[in-house]
This record gives sequence, structure tokens and C-alpha cells, in this order.
Amino acid sequence: MARLRLGVFGGTFDPPHKGHLALAGAARRELRLDRVLWVLTPLPPHKTDQQITPLDDRLAMLEAALAKRPEFMLSRVDIDRPPPYYAVDTMRLLRVQFPGAWLIYLMGGDSLRDLPQWHAPRDFVDACDALGVMRRPGTRFDLAALENAIPGIGAKIHFVEAPLLDIAASEIRRRVQAGKPITSLVPPPVAALIVARGLYR
Repeated sequence: MARLRLGVFGGTFDPPHKGHLALAGAARRELRLDRVLWVLTPLPPHKTDQQITPLDDRLAMLEAALAKRPEFMLSRVDIDRPPPYYAVDTMRLLRVQFPGAWLIYLMGGDSLRDLPQWHAPRDFVDACDALGVMRRPGTRFDLAALENAIPGIGAKIHFVEAPLLDIAASEIRRRVQAGKPITSLVPPPVAALIVARGLYR
């Protein structure tokens, strides 16, 4: 029986937008994933100095964004545990929740470059069966330097050609604050929640 192939897509999703959905969809297709687990992080260690929308609001938006997408699943692995929210601990907990599954951590190219500075990077890579790296066309990485810093990482990297969608959550927040439309950037249920809850004003 084939092992379940699960992508792990983490973030603050403040707000979740069409770019997130496109990236997760591309990863699912190219990496032949059965499902993508969306891991909503209450407070990432690298964003402790930033203002982040309350967890309840981000959770409601993410649930709305994923409601009609059965190939995507919200994971509460970080929501239901105390901080700090290091990726290595997230992966270890998912390993317990999904014994026998093939777990592929999805990340952007910037995260791959910064991975040697993450908390316990070698343990994190060991906890992943593979790394699905979203790569824009033409992007280059110093894989030799990464392998030197984290031995064995090269065998786990699988590149995913990222859709050319220039959407950033920070820009969406700025547009809402300025009273500009965001209907082309977020799913309609997310846009409705932003209005109903008065978010980003």
C-alpha cells in the first residue's frame, strides 16, 4: 500500500490569499501530494517584533479559504500547543499524528537560503522526508554551501516551479487600510470576513 504523501504548508496567513492557494496547488500537482496540510502558526519566532492579526481572525479566514478545497486541510498542530513554534517541533508532532506518511515541508526560496539560521536546522531536515521548495524561474541557489552547512539536505530538496503571482499579504493589508479593492487578491469568503470583522483598518 502506497504511503500517504502530505505537504506541510506553514505560515501566519495574514490574510490567506490567492497566491497561497496557487502555490499549494502547484506543490500538490508537481510533488504528487495526496493532501496539503495548512499549518497556521500563532506567532512565528522570527516575527515576534511584528504586529500580527489575532489568531481567531486568521483562523476564521483560513477556514473560509479552504472550505471548498478538499485537497487542502487545516492543521491545528501549532494552534494546540504552547510556544515557541519551531518548525522542527511541528514536523515531529505531525510525524506522530500521521505515522507512516511521507511528509514534505513546503517552503519558499528565501526560506531555503536562510535554513542554516533556523532553530536546529539539521534536526528539522532529519524530521522531513523531503523539502518542496517554491522556485521562481531563473532563481539560483548555492546548493554546495547548503550541503556543507546541513549535510544530507541536497538529497531532500525537490524544486517546484512557483506560479508567477505577485501577491503579498502585506500589500493586501495596506490596500484594505487605504480603502482599495482586494477582490482580485483573496477568495471571496476571505474578503467578506475582512469587511465583516473590520480587519486591517
